[in-house]
Amino acid sequence: MLESCKTAQERWGGVHVIIDRWLEQRRQLIEAWVYLRDRGEFTPMDTPKIQSACEMLVDYVSAGHFTVYEQLAIEAKEFDDDSAVVLLRRVLPLIESTTEIAIEFHDKYDTKEHCNAQLEALPFALQALIVVMAERFQHEDQLIKELHEAHSEKSA
Repeated sequence: MLESCKTAQERWGGVHVIIDRWLEQRRQLIEAWVYLRDRGEFTPMDTPKIQSACEMLVDYVSAGHFTVYEQLAIEAKEFDDDSAVVLLRRVLPLIESTTEIAIEFHDKYDTKEHCNAQLEALPFALQALIVVMAERFQHEDQLIKELHEAHSEKSA
C-alpha cells in the first residue's frame, strides 16, 4: 500500500497515519479493560463486553505484527539505519512473548461458552493481561520513538 507513494512525505506520512490509527485502537482497548476491571464480579450478562474486548485485543495485536512493525522495519531498511534494525531484532522477541499471552487470554474468553465457564477467574486473568500488555506498550512506544520519529525527522 505505502510502497507506491511517490514522495518521502507521502510515504512516511502514511506510516504516521497507520501508527495513529493503531494507537487509537490501543486507547479503545485500554478503555474496555478499565470498564471490565471496574466491574469487579462478572455475570453471563457481561459476556458480550468481554468478547468485544477479546476481539479488540486480537485486532490490536494483529495490526502491530502485520502492519506497524512491518512498516517500521521497512523504514529502518530504507533509511539504512543499522541501529534501528538492531533495536527491532532486540525488541520484537519481547513483544512476541506478550502476543502469546494475549492470544491465550483471547482463547479463554472468546466465546460465550468459554467466557461463562471462567467468569470467576476473569478479574485475575484480566489484571495479569494488563500488566503484560503495559510492558508491551512500553516496547512498542520505544520502537515508535526510536524508529519512526527519528526517520520522520530525516524525511522532513
